[in-house]
Amino acid sequence: MSPLATTDVELASDRNVGPWAFASREDLTPEQLLAAPVRWPRPSRLQEPLDVPSGKMADGLQALGLTSVGALLEHLPKDSRDARTVRGLKEGEGATVAVQVRAISARPVRRRGMKPLVQATVFDETGSMSATFFNQPWLAQRYKPGTRLVLHGKTTARGTFNVAHHALGIDSDALPTPHPTSDLGDRGQDEAQTPGEIAHYPATEGVSSTQILMLVQGAKRALADVPEALSAAMRVSEGLPGRAGALAAMHYARTPQEREAGRERLAFEELLLAQLVFLRRRARRHARRDAPMLVRAPSLSKRWLKNELPFALTDDQRRAIDAIGEDLAREQAMQRLLLGEVGSGKTVVAVWTLLRAVEHGMQAALMAPTETLAEQHFATLQTLLGGEQANVTCALLTGSTPARRRADTLGKLAGGELSLVVGTHALIEPDVEFAELAVAVVDEQHRFGVRQRAALGMIGNPTRPIGNPTRPNSTRPAPHVLHMTATPIPRTLALANYGDLDTTMLRELPKGRQPVDTRIVSGEAERACAYEELRQQLRAGRQAYVVCPLIAEPEDGEGGKTNAAASSLTDTRAATAELERLRKGELKDHRLVLLHGGMRSREKAQAMAQFASGAADVLVATTVIEVGIDVPNATVMVVENAERFGISQLHQLRGRIGRGEHRSACFLASTHPPAGAARLRALAEHSNGFELAEIDLRLRKEGELIGVRQSGIGEHQVPCLPEDAGLLERARACAETIVAADPHLREPEHALLRDALERAFGAEALQPIPG
Repeated sequence: MSPLATTDVELASDRNVGPWAFASREDLTPEQLLAAPVRWPRPSRLQEPLDVPSGKMADGLQALGLTSVGALLEHLPKDSRDARTVRGLKEGEGATVAVQVRAISARPVRRRGMKPLVQATVFDETGSMSATFFNQPWLAQRYKPGTRLVLHGKTTARGTFNVAHHALGIDSDALPTPHPTSDLGDRGQDEAQTPGEIAHYPATEGVSSTQILMLVQGAKRALADVPEALSAAMRVSEGLPGRAGALAAMHYARTPQEREAGRERLAFEELLLAQLVFLRRRARRHARRDAPMLVRAPSLSKRWLKNELPFALTDDQRRAIDAIGEDLAREQAMQRLLLGEVGSGKTVVAVWTLLRAVEHGMQAALMAPTETLAEQHFATLQTLLGGEQANVTCALLTGSTPARRRADTLGKLAGGELSLVVGTHALIEPDVEFAELAVAVVDEQHRFGVRQRAALGMIGNPTRPIGNPTRPNSTRPAPHVLHMTATPIPRTLALANYGDLDTTMLRELPKGRQPVDTRIVSGEAERACAYEELRQQLRAGRQAYVVCPLIAEPEDGEGGKTNAAASSLTDTRAATAELERLRKGELKDHRLVLLHGGMRSREKAQAMAQFASGAADVLVATTVIEVGIDVPNATVMVVENAERFGISQLHQLRGRIGRGEHRSACFLASTHPPAGAARLRALAEHSNGFELAEIDLRLRKEGELIGVRQSGIGEHQVPCLPEDAGLLERARACAETIVAADPHLREPEHALLRDALERAFGAEALQPIPG
């Protein structure tokens, strides 16, 4: 026993307070406690490789990352499947059955090269049957009478069950001896997994769920070596079992309630670790004091709001500007997320933020995920600046910028001649140097990779020299960064994904925005009615969008046969083909123009100019119009193959209409309604983007929280949002308490939590917080 434990025993003895012997109220003496057997976990044992012969099974386990005992225990079942009873088996139908061996033997087979068959009589509470195992004669010695088994296979016409895969059943006497924090409980000899449920594991080619179950059964005793990251005080206050007990419940649960209790414990720990990373990031940011303090009274930004803005700010916009202004005046770099409903005026807030840097004689940058959006932002910026353009030197920098113009732009950025630059990820190329970047705005930030988003904020990394010959030893300040998204994010996901950012929401829409009537269109008759309404709007002087998921139709493969990828798109409409079809069909008397991401920048600008000026009635486009397009006269949108789009994307597209004083309609045309029925119904029934985001989260699940992958966190391994929103709130509260009291996790009770944090997210998660 450790010296700390001895001290604790002495203190307990001095207070004449327990501990007591089991089933007794007699206090144990320090000598008795020191003589008691103690079983400490040995996590190093979890790194032992799995004992699996080489072959397909070994390759399958390798593909799943199951190369050690510890990895196997962390490979959790995604659900449970009902096991059939012996009486319920049907001839020729694949099934899983939980049984017990009554008798077993091996018998030779006359066929040359074939190993002896093993035949067993097995039974459950409904009856008995004969089971046959092929090419595994050693099973006759391994599976003694009384052994519990899980068998998967088929029943033959003769009533024999031919076994394809098998695993040991849950037998309580094989469970590990629990160490003090495992909470495995005391299971009687006769207790086993509920006969009707069998854990079902993610599997792959070469290894089945049943084979993984067999390995998991053999690894039960390793649970005693699972380390416990959460302190006893936290587990008690949150009512959580130990990690070993939670893993046991997931793999060997006797009831659904037991399995759910284990899942909640593991989910809580996963969320807690993520929130600790977020809060430690925020603490490091707040501890740094190297950002430019933009404290001068507003001049350019104030004149712009008063003289150039063609409409009054909403209350939400004013509150956002006030919050951002306070951030910019601090010496800690701002990291704020601006969430907004479609059309809520995020661009106006962004322009004000950029102008605050310019009026201080510093530089600002606006980064967009696509060239089309960057070009639209550049044009919008010039329009919004109006008479203040003379006071703002602005340039556009994308991957398509000609070499000569790019070189000129880079030179002016480095020399400080440019005060504002709009661009794509080209802004974070290694050769881009700013003289004094004070503010960066990242638009549609969810569409950037995690490293790309971080790179703009690192342009001002104080470890990089500024490159200014007049100040060779100085370092770059950290810029203030405003992240924006036009995709409304519910609080649950905002907290889960952006827990290290300060958050501002714009829910209020500017006056004059009209509700959009959204309808699902299926079948040619309904499509004809939709286009008739579109034509009526065109005759009334309005304009319309037709959105397609593809630019062009897939080309035929060799011999005129469509390849597999193209054949899946044969009923998907392409913008180029739809343009020609509409010109000859439903819209032959109207002016149509094409816009898609494959066009050259000049062609895209010409198309948008035609539509914005009213020289074109209908814009046939791909999703390049998803954000940044503002034509108040456009009142109708037809989205072809709407089932191929996500909720947020459809909501963004729909936001291009309803921007003027006229009634607007959006038609979601679907050739396969069942494929996207839930999404399309949600769009037709809801107009609030935050409500749609909650629905989208339930349907689609969230992206990765800490790390660089972004689709579908490596998704959360255990938590399920938004259902676990309450668990997330609890984890956040615990993380805040820990970081406030022990930001570096140096206290003894946080040592294992610190180790778990590093295992989960790497050493960067433990970078020290500046004093």
